[in-house]
Amino acid sequence: MTLGLIGTKLGMTREFIESGQSVPVTVVRVEKGRVLDVITKEKRGYSALQVGFGKLKNSKLTNQMKGFYAKKNTEPKKIIQEFRLDKVDDFKEGNEFGLEILKDKKFVDVRSKTIGKGFAGVMKRWNFGGLRASHGVSVSHRSHGSTGQRQDPGKVFKGKKMAGHMGDKFRTMLNLEIVKSDLENNLLYLKGSIPGSKNSTILLRESVKDIKRKTLLEKYQEKIKKAAAEKGKKK
Repeated sequence: MTLGLIGTKLGMTREFIESGQSVPVTVVRVEKGRVLDVITKEKRGYSALQVGFGKLKNSKLTNQMKGFYAKKNTEPKKIIQEFRLDKVDDFKEGNEFGLEILKDKKFVDVRSKTIGKGFAGVMKRWNFGGLRASHGVSVSHRSHGSTGQRQDPGKVFKGKKMAGHMGDKFRTMLNLEIVKSDLENNLLYLKGSIPGSKNSTILLRESVKDIKRKTLLEKYQEKIKKAAAEKGKKK
């Protein structure tokens, strides 16, 4: 796992890039992270960083957590996240980091919880077509129809698409392009939409995949160079 950050989804807007193209973006306010503990292989069998994000009232803490933060000599944190890293020698307890760790990155991975839709039927949840609207079908127009077989095997197989709880699950989106990064206001502008409602908590991390895809700006710059080269040939 790579080092990451915790943020809050503020909503969606659009950004105009150099080419004049309008790009839909999701705005994420990123929290500063504080290193609470440096975990080494000698201590626990793996190397990692325990990082705290956000502020929390002292009254909301249990006695155990009050003792934990008093020992670490830091203010209470709302979220504690562990990041497994190969090297932790560059970090010490009390170190703080923020959006600057994504300074030279073009793409990030995002993990957050989808919007909960409650109990949903099969037409909404799985895009079923439903039963016939007339001729013998009564009351059950939006039902899922048959769920299993007869005596053999005499059961409904696990994983069968049926009505049930929809949404409210963690989902990860890979390789989202960073359109703009505002270090002063701790804002990150990501291309497209991300799971979750407004003000939901989001985990951001460096892309785990090796991406060879070009960004929108790189594509535009390449287009200009190509046009200039063709113009030079004509002359």
